[in-house]
Amino acid sequence: MVGILIVAHGAFGEALIHCASHVLGKRPMDVRQLGVTIHDDPEAILPQAHELVRQLDHGGGVLVLTDMLGASPSNIATQLLEPGRVEGIAGVNLPMLIRALTYRDEPLAVVIKKAKSGGSDGVVSLDMDNSNASNRS
Repeated sequence: MVGILIVAHGAFGEALIHCASHVLGKRPMDVRQLGVTIHDDPEAILPQAHELVRQLDHGGGVLVLTDMLGASPSNIATQLLEPGRVEGIAGVNLPMLIRALTYRDEPLAVVIKKAKSGGSDGVVSLDMDNSNASNRS
């Protein structure tokens, strides 16, 4: 199973996990978050981030999700990457997280592909035709 670490601004990561728990009906296993505030020194919290990755990697790798490319959380996330073992995606949103959680028993490369498609496919303009999920194809 692929572990998932969200490195994001403030409480955003915990909020995403809470929302995913609501959608899925339970808190998912092996999902953690690291909230980064304006007062945090990225170099000082990097060891904590590495420890979270270590705890989450049970052999299937770890997917690190971060909120905004170029900001402190994504800079921390980038320092965690190990191709094939610890991979990352910026721009995390709830559809991306749900898709990653849904496919996390697949190989890491598949989870990445599904998470990215979930994230991008989840961004749509609202109108009367898609106001009801059952109308979506």
